[in-house]
Amino acid sequence: MPLPVQVFNFQGPVEPMQIDGDPQDDQQNEPHINYVVENPSLDLEQYASSYGGLMRIERLQFVAEHCPQLRTEALKLALSFVQRTFNVDVYEELHRKLVEAIREGQGAVEDAPEGSGEDFPTLDAAWAESTRKKALLKLEKLDTDLKNYKGNSIKESIRRGHDDLGDHYLDCGDLSNALKCYSRARDYCTSAKHVVNMCLNVIKVSVYLQNWSHVLSYVTKAESTPEIAEQRGERDGQAICTKLKCAAGLAELASRKYKQAAKCFLSASFEHCDFPELLSPSNVAVYGGLCALATFDRRELQKNVISSSSFKLFLELEPQVREIIFTFYESKYASCLQIMDTVRDNLLLDMYLAPHVPALYAQIRSRALIQYFSPYVSADMGKMAVAFNTSLPALEDELTRLILDGTISARIDSHSKILHARDVDQRSSTFERSLQTGREFQRRATATILRAAVLRNQIHVKCPPRDGGQELGAAISQTRVSTNV
Repeated sequence: MPLPVQVFNFQGPVEPMQIDGDPQDDQQNEPHINYVVENPSLDLEQYASSYGGLMRIERLQFVAEHCPQLRTEALKLALSFVQRTFNVDVYEELHRKLVEAIREGQGAVEDAPEGSGEDFPTLDAAWAESTRKKALLKLEKLDTDLKNYKGNSIKESIRRGHDDLGDHYLDCGDLSNALKCYSRARDYCTSAKHVVNMCLNVIKVSVYLQNWSHVLSYVTKAESTPEIAEQRGERDGQAICTKLKCAAGLAELASRKYKQAAKCFLSASFEHCDFPELLSPSNVAVYGGLCALATFDRRELQKNVISSSSFKLFLELEPQVREIIFTFYESKYASCLQIMDTVRDNLLLDMYLAPHVPALYAQIRSRALIQYFSPYVSADMGKMAVAFNTSLPALEDELTRLILDGTISARIDSHSKILHARDVDQRSSTFERSLQTGREFQRRATATILRAAVLRNQIHVKCPPRDGGQELGAAISQTRVSTNV
């Protein structure tokens, strides 16, 4: 959920500039579905330690919102971490939510004083007040420094001044002003490294704002930088490319372009995956693995996922996702779907993956049904129901949808509960393909013979002269045709 914005009015007049897009106008932003996760198996401390900055706070808030069992622990972790920043508004909001969660858990009366029990945290008003003053003093200093840099007209200093001001706004939770400051720095970039750093800063804030079109736009800008394209094989170049691919993967995932998202995550390098402000290596394994499983065919899955030496290292961090992929490839669908059910609750606590879990699971299940039936002329639906851990009526509904979509070419015998493949005259189709191949070969052979004859007899057309003063007859090319034609 978006963090409250703490606005400081101390900054001077805003210089005119154009931001590439209004985050509020992004059509891909959709509200989260209200749901409750009852049985998670998430190690919350280890989960939170994988992220840094506002991403840790946002993810812990998402867990607290959707999982009553982990709500108190998540809010405590978020509250302790937010005190390392200048984000006083979020600190007060988290404290209020934590008190409410503890009261709900203990069944305390509404008029109980906040500090009456050890479990009730005390709002540190002194810290909040001093932090606000420190934030304003630091903002004043950074703003004064930036004005001095502009007076001296030193591009490098002005760029660093905008970046420092953006970092401060981000630390205060003011995402809109942080985006403006980072974007203004692009006019003062003097090298490819500065351009890429500016793009990464804008991408980071745009992800927090869930402005996915902005993310993809700046990923393209960074990737098109010539020096970065030349350094793809070097360590720094691989680290930058991995960050850009991860950000693009998140944007494609949010846009429900699962195959493109899978390709982006599969392109990440495990050794250079260090972007805790956005996602962790475990996220790359889960996002990339599930998106690939839902959209890749069997050959692509084997080539790009199972045989990928780079992505295997990511999968080592998530043994359950690795097991899902391997059991699916080995056609052990019952085991695959059972493992998917066990990890579903944890996936629903991931703020970027949760809205897509139902769609991805449905696509994976449909692909499993298609792959299961593909070698057979007919299949017993009773055995299929056992293999897919479902009932006969539910399986029949699934198969009906796939048949109506044209995904499976088959028909259902509802009385005998047998799925029959549609009869296809293989002999006639083979003859038709052979005749079509013959016609195509004949056409190409005729064209080749004609071209050889034209070249042999020196038939050609001269280009008309470019001088406009010559007559039309002189402009028309002369054709020499041999008498043998």
